[in-house]
Amino acid sequence: MKKIVTLGLMVVLALSATFAQTGGGSVYNFLGLSYSTRLTALGNNLISVYDDDPTWIMANPSFISERHSNTLALDYTNYFGRTSYASAMYSYTFPKAGSFAAELRYVGYGTFQGMDELGLETGKFSANDVALTLGWGRELSPHFSIGANLKFVFCGYEMYNSFGIGVDVAGSYFIPEKNISMTLLAKNIGTEIKPFTPGDYELTPFDLQFAFSKRLEHVPIRFHISLHHLYRWNMNYLGPENPFLETDAISNELVYPTKVSQFFDNFFRHFVFGLEIEPSKYFSLQLAYNHNVHQEMKVLARSSMAGFSYGFMVNVKGIQVGFARQHYAPGATPNCFNFALNFDELSKMHQEKKTKKLQRIDG
Repeated sequence: MKKIVTLGLMVVLALSATFAQTGGGSVYNFLGLSYSTRLTALGNNLISVYDDDPTWIMANPSFISERHSNTLALDYTNYFGRTSYASAMYSYTFPKAGSFAAELRYVGYGTFQGMDELGLETGKFSANDVALTLGWGRELSPHFSIGANLKFVFCGYEMYNSFGIGVDVAGSYFIPEKNISMTLLAKNIGTEIKPFTPGDYELTPFDLQFAFSKRLEHVPIRFHISLHHLYRWNMNYLGPENPFLETDAISNELVYPTKVSQFFDNFFRHFVFGLEIEPSKYFSLQLAYNHNVHQEMKVLARSSMAGFSYGFMVNVKGIQVGFARQHYAPGATPNCFNFALNFDELSKMHQEKKTKKLQRIDG
C-alpha cells in the first residue's frame, strides 16, 4: 500500500508541474548539468543502479542509503570557454531518521568587462550560479526505496540576481539478486522566490524521467535505458529556421520529413542508451548515446560524435576516481573529473592493517 501511495503522489506532483510549465520557459537551467562522471558518461540523464557509487546519488535521491554513509564526493568539469563548474557532496546515515546527503554546486562563467551605452568601460564583473541541495532517502522494503531533494538556488550576474527553490521526488524498485533496477523521477519542481525582474517569476526546468538497468548474469556488462521529458511528446523544431530542412527546387518551398520519420525521430529523442563494462569490482567503462543531443548539436555537411559520451571509473578500497567526456559539437567536448572517499572503508582498512601488524608482533 505504501508503494502505491508514494507512486501516486509522485505522479500527481509531476502532472501538476507539467501543466504549470507547458508552453513556457524556465530559469536555473544549470540544474540540468551532470555533476558525476558516471552520469556524464552514461548520457547525462537519470540512471538507476543499486550499488555503492556515491557520486550520482543526488541525481537519484531514492538511492541515498546507508551504503553511502560517511562518504565525500568531489566533482569538477571544464565546460565551454571560460565556464567551469564543480560540486562537493557528503552523505551520512542516522539509524532512525534515514540517510541524508548535502551537496553544494557552483558554476562560474568567468569575468567580463562591463560597458555602458556609449561604449565606456564601467568595470569588471563576474557571473555565477550556486545551488545547495539537501537530500534524503529511505528503503521501505528490500526492493523499494524513496527519496527527495530540496534545492536552494542563487544566481548572480553583475547587478542582477535571483533566488529560488526546487524539489526532486524519486521512487525506485530493484531486485538485487537479478541485478535489475528502475526509477521514476520528478525533477526540479520549483520556481523563483526572488526573480531577476520584479514580478516576472519563472519556473525551474522540470523534467519527468524513467530509468532501467540490468546487469547480465554471465557477462560483466550492464545496460541502461533512460527516458526523459515523458510529459512532452514533440522534441523537434520543424519551423522555417531549421537549417536541416531542404528546399524544393521547383516550388521553392520547404520539404518537411514524412510523418513516419517525424514519429520515430521524436520517439528516440526521449531515449538515452548506455552500456557499462565491469571486468572487475575495481574498474568499469561507460559508453552512451543520447539521440536528442545528437539531433540538436549535429552540423551540416559533416558527421560528428554529438550525443556520444564515455568514461571510466576506478574504485579501490574506499577511494574512487572517475573521468568522462561528452560530445556536443566539434571542439565542444567537456571533461569531467570525480574523486570520492568512503571514510568508513578507509578506517576499516586502516584498522585491519593495524590488527595484522599487532598479530605479527605477538607472533
